[in-house]
Amino acid sequence: MENVDYIIVGDGYASLFFAHQLIKNNKSFVVFSEEKTSASRVSAGIINPVVLKKFTTFWKAQEQIDFLKETLNEIEKYTGQNYLIDAPIHRIFHDENEQQLWLKKSSNDNLFHFLDKNFTHLEVVKNDFNSGKVNQSARLDVKGFFTGLFDFLLKREQLIKEKFIYSDLNIADHTYKNISYKQILFCEGMAVKDNPFFSDIPVVPNKGHHIKVKLSRALPENNTIKKKHFLFPIDDEKYFYGGTYDREQLHHEIDSSAVKQLENGLKEFYPHDFSIEEVHFGFRPTVKDRRPIIGRHHLHYDMYVFNGLGARGILNGCYFSRSLYDYIENKIPLHEEIAFERFT
Repeated sequence: MENVDYIIVGDGYASLFFAHQLIKNNKSFVVFSEEKTSASRVSAGIINPVVLKKFTTFWKAQEQIDFLKETLNEIEKYTGQNYLIDAPIHRIFHDENEQQLWLKKSSNDNLFHFLDKNFTHLEVVKNDFNSGKVNQSARLDVKGFFTGLFDFLLKREQLIKEKFIYSDLNIADHTYKNISYKQILFCEGMAVKDNPFFSDIPVVPNKGHHIKVKLSRALPENNTIKKKHFLFPIDDEKYFYGGTYDREQLHHEIDSSAVKQLENGLKEFYPHDFSIEEVHFGFRPTVKDRRPIIGRHHLHYDMYVFNGLGARGILNGCYFSRSLYDYIENKIPLHEEIAFERFT
């Protein structure tokens, strides 16, 4: 029988950032990965402290940005890689009104650190009214992040590549097959709907598509361009463009309407030829109040959930992993805005 402090079920941002908290604190654990293509693993990796439709920010934006940089520096110490890509977002303005709104908002106390007052004219793409740079924005090397952490866990024999079978969980004995555990954490995204212990949590699937394209004229800099969706380079030949938001078409197939939406969106500001090479989609677990769902099962006190990260999975997953760890290990109460109990 193998004895561990934690079993983690799931392999997205919530799972891996919580695993990092356990590594930092010398806790033993295993991660169960079904190796399906999750929303986390096909995400854009955008690190953005600003809501770019309204030029507003969100709860704890600065704290989340700072904590993510600190965490990625810590992860670098054992993976040998820092997965932060310094490629700021440039938001293309639609008209002069947006320019003036940006300047007005940039004087607000909670936005002046983020909204650069000096506008930029971008080459190659159409931006008649210039663009605004989001300071402190960046990208995560998504592929590198998951590959690096999975390789690290595999070497330590902490990654189990198989589907977690709920019926094999012995709650009374705190065992799962040949593993004895103290705590078990479910970080399953939309797969939580099949979980008999947490299937009732109010997460709503939001389907997102993105495309990988070849551009006939390359962008001169490694920036992230935003107009409707995000465009940025992912290797020497391909660019990422996406992603869409859809709460209606939830089948597990590519939606041609979403692909058309992306194609038309790119044509609006990229006036050159391009070809669509790949199409991908995933289901983000979103919550009505735009806050994660974190907490303990009301009957089984060694059983926890970490879900509902939404479109800000990197920032939410990183920042609130510490809140969850402190809640379990140090008995520090969760903030009421993220606590599971707000729905019960």
